[in-house]
Amino acid sequence: MEFKDQLDALAVSLEGKSKQEVKNAIEAFELKNKEVIDNQVKEVRNDFETKLTDMQSQYDDVVVKLAEKSKKEAVKGDALKQLITDNFDEIKGVRTGKSIEVKAVGDMILSASLTGDQPRDYNYDVVSAPRQLLNVSDLASSVTISGGTYTYVRVVKGEGSISSQTEGSSKTQIDYDYTMVDVNTNFIAGFARYSKKMSNNLPFLESSLPVELRADYFEAENASFNTVVAAAATASTQIITGKNQIEMLINEVATLADLNFSANGIVVRPSDFYAILKTEKSTGAGYGLPGVVSFDNGSLRINGIPVYQATWLAANKYYVGNWSRVKKVVTQGLSLDFSETEGTNFVKNEITARVEAQVAIAVEQPAALIYGDFTAE
Repeated sequence: MEFKDQLDALAVSLEGKSKQEVKNAIEAFELKNKEVIDNQVKEVRNDFETKLTDMQSQYDDVVVKLAEKSKKEAVKGDALKQLITDNFDEIKGVRTGKSIEVKAVGDMILSASLTGDQPRDYNYDVVSAPRQLLNVSDLASSVTISGGTYTYVRVVKGEGSISSQTEGSSKTQIDYDYTMVDVNTNFIAGFARYSKKMSNNLPFLESSLPVELRADYFEAENASFNTVVAAAATASTQIITGKNQIEMLINEVATLADLNFSANGIVVRPSDFYAILKTEKSTGAGYGLPGVVSFDNGSLRINGIPVYQATWLAANKYYVGNWSRVKKVVTQGLSLDFSETEGTNFVKNEITARVEAQVAIAVEQPAALIYGDFTAE
């Protein structure tokens, strides 16, 4: 009979028995089945020890792997520890008289010890080219119109005169000729195109580009206006022979005064401006400006008339005149616009910056403005 069956039979036989009878039956059963019980216990213990041994082995493997990982991380980034780890066997042998060879210590310099670029400090205040000292529009007054044509009226005396009447005779007759003068405004414009990536990567671009575009616009406007003013002004008859620059300019002021125009501005190149300051009293007699010329805090005046410096004026050229009837005509003032959809900008991720104005210059009274040359002979 199997051991389990014997236990079941014992349980049945003990039903209704006294305490002492149950005790006696159990002791008799243990004595009879001692060997079987011992074998069962041994089998359970052996099975448990086997499983415990397997668990210990697995635990030891985990501990070894964690120790190796910890060892690797401990030496990472530490050159000395890494050196000792890599050369452990050689170092261990030093105690027995062996030697170990290591890399020689050296001075650290950027070219040998730095990978990549050293840190930089950036100045985003862009260094730009200087602007022109004076604009033509600084000399002229301004008029804004709604369309593209500015028309002004110029009158000149025709025939006849006004005179004293002789008693009993007819009065003298006079007539005038009127001219309607048209000035058409045109665009002075330009654009720059750049990528959105350039805009994103260069933080100074958005502040620098408008400044540069406006400066270049005024250079273009000055060149255009100067061409018109030079063609409209009265050509000078003065020559340099036997005179200096100051004398030529004073003579121009006098010429205008003889025509009842009061000069209010003289324009010269900076080189001629400073040449005037070096005017000699006479050859070898030293420098000295005439009494009608004053120079104070950088401002030069001839007979009280300011002298301006203009780099848009050609070398040796000058203007002397009354600038009150020189007008800058504006249909559309200076504007600066940006577009991400112009042309192929949208598909190319580009931006267009445009600067423009629709303007013109009108010399309403050409006789009030003289255009001369310091080298004329």
